[in-house]
Amino acid sequence: MKDTPGWASPGSAPSEGQEPGASGPAEPGDRPAEPADQPVADPQAPGVKWSKEQPPAGQWSAPSGPASPGQAPPPPPSGPGWGGRPPGAPGGQGAPGHVPYGGWGGGWGGPPPAAKPGVIPLRPLGVGEILDGAVSTMRTYWRTVLGISLTVAVVVQVVVILLQGLFLYDRAGTEALSDPSATLSELTRALGDTVLDTGVVFLISLLGTIAATALLTTVTSRAVLGKPVTTGEAWRDARPQVVKLFGLIFLLLLITFGIVLGGALPGILVAVSGSGDAGAALGVLGTLGGGVVALWLMIRFSLASPALMLEKQGIKKAMSRSAKLVRGSWWRVFGIQLLATVIANIVASIVVIPFAVLGALFADGGIAFFLNNTGGNPGWTFLVISGIGSVIGSMITFPITAGVTVLLYVDQRIRREALDLELARAAGLQGYGTGSGG
Repeated sequence: MKDTPGWASPGSAPSEGQEPGASGPAEPGDRPAEPADQPVADPQAPGVKWSKEQPPAGQWSAPSGPASPGQAPPPPPSGPGWGGRPPGAPGGQGAPGHVPYGGWGGGWGGPPPAAKPGVIPLRPLGVGEILDGAVSTMRTYWRTVLGISLTVAVVVQVVVILLQGLFLYDRAGTEALSDPSATLSELTRALGDTVLDTGVVFLISLLGTIAATALLTTVTSRAVLGKPVTTGEAWRDARPQVVKLFGLIFLLLLITFGIVLGGALPGILVAVSGSGDAGAALGVLGTLGGGVVALWLMIRFSLASPALMLEKQGIKKAMSRSAKLVRGSWWRVFGIQLLATVIANIVASIVVIPFAVLGALFADGGIAFFLNNTGGNPGWTFLVISGIGSVIGSMITFPITAGVTVLLYVDQRIRREALDLELARAAGLQGYGTGSGG
């Protein structure tokens, strides 16, 4: 004999005279059930008479009164809500195979969200989640991130300002490039000075970028696990790979320069042989073609830096790992990195340009130096004020570009190698990925 009622459809109650859990109305002519602890009344006893005329079949309905003693009332109807189904919908509550709310497939809610021990959820990421993860790393671990960025940016700008103020700006000016009457030797010297100045500043900035990337890669990788890291810990973790990272970056620059120069070389040779116009046209086309090939290779190897730092790989192995991770996703990686670079530089320009204009007001040549770029030494005041703006801009660009690169690397490994399971174990999540949810 059952002691608990079974599942009933919403809005119905068990009929009297039925065993709890039984379905369907009571048959006509059945007498109501008596409580189990009372004697059964005799139908022939005086005072108990039944009418000989009973209502026809089909006109009986389940009583709407309270259920018989000892029987629990039916569950209330479930209204539509988040993850629920409307009453009467196929597969709703009471239907065969129904899973109660909160389980997988219970309603329209889908599987539970992925675990998020740190700045990103442990699943394949979207563009917004990658950008948000880089910004969240800055916001959550701002002391470490801004400390590293500020230190590197200050060192870089001090070296650049000293070189510009003491050596670079004292060389021959670049006004010959805009002078129609300049001789070939003057143009050659001015062009050489411009290339030298730009190359020195670029090289120093590149060294600072490499150092910031090495340290911020460790910080971002720990932020994925929700684990903070100090500047000292980041340096101790990154120090064994810093020399290899320098070698990797210079090798990639050498490859880029060699490809672009190789594309322009036929045009240069044709121009030297005497066909100036044809050589110039061929040189432009070759340079554009070489630039396209170089860009393709740079994106292909763009994840080599985090692979080298986080996997403790060599230069060659890191480049092959990047090529494997980017294969089939070149346009996606290119688009995300381009978007992050544009956003970071726009935000940095909003800070840098006002400082440059303010510095030009105090320059020796006034605002005309800033607008006309007439060459010469603008003075230490301009260099210092514009350098402060560059430091603030670098504090913005370093964390965003480094963070996006690391999170792209993590995302590609999650998509191809199920890295989320390893990250979950490293974050201390028990039972993640075993089919029990999470």
